[in-house]
Amino acid sequence: MGDRHHPLPTDLVEICVSVAGEAAALVANRRADLVSAGRRISAETKSSAVDPVTEVDRAAEEFVVSRLTQLRPNDGLLGEEGARREGATGVEWVIDPIDGTVNFLYGLPTYAVSLAAAVDGDVVAGCVVNAATGESYRAAAGSGASVVREGRAHGLRVSAAEDVAHALVATGFSYDATWRAAQAEILAHLLPRVRDIRRMGSAALDLCAVAEGRVDAYYEHGTHPWDWAAGALIAAEAGAAVRHPSLRGSGVGEIVVAAAPGISADFHAQLDAAKALDALPQ
Repeated sequence: MGDRHHPLPTDLVEICVSVAGEAAALVANRRADLVSAGRRISAETKSSAVDPVTEVDRAAEEFVVSRLTQLRPNDGLLGEEGARREGATGVEWVIDPIDGTVNFLYGLPTYAVSLAAAVDGDVVAGCVVNAATGESYRAAAGSGASVVREGRAHGLRVSAAEDVAHALVATGFSYDATWRAAQAEILAHLLPRVRDIRRMGSAALDLCAVAEGRVDAYYEHGTHPWDWAAGALIAAEAGAAVRHPSLRGSGVGEIVVAAAPGISADFHAQLDAAKALDALPQ
């Protein structure tokens, strides 16, 4: 069965911060190299194995896997770009090498490396690093959440919002046309009932925005564990009410929700009225 002595969440988050930070620097440097070399960054995201975006995605994931294998060789791995390994320790690392690929393509400064550690299926540590800005969000279960920006650490706390009608809400949309149509119907219900909607293009950073009080709530269907694992923990540790699928459930079309506690019940009621709490049809 291997070593089942579980490390502390605070120890795991140190690994998350170090490895995600290094990977984010790699992503930023690779993009700068592509631009300076005049290499076209295709708008056909991940269109082939040699597409520049695919190359950077894979290089970042390979870097993370290599570092984690050095540091924790018997742990499991679950990565967006195909990293899969069953572990012997009960610890599993959930990796998104670039969350916000379209933003990466267009040079919009909202794309991130997300790295989380789960113990026996529960996420206990995570870090999300905005590769474009260097902002590093992190949390360990039971220890709160913080961001390091320009070398200074700040504790994170969700907004004090109490009225859904005044809530700024972040969301995202699938690339599947059928799902997008369903998401548009949900949005049409919700938009007149909140302050406004923001579509920033990175689920991980949307969840961090909830944690920091930059938005009051977030919801999105059809995300994958690597999209939300670290960000959901960060939001929860900052005081948000968070709902998400299990790491090992199918999660196909299911919703992830994070909201300030003062509006959580009413926000869920609005989502329920829009039939948004159900998984999108497959």
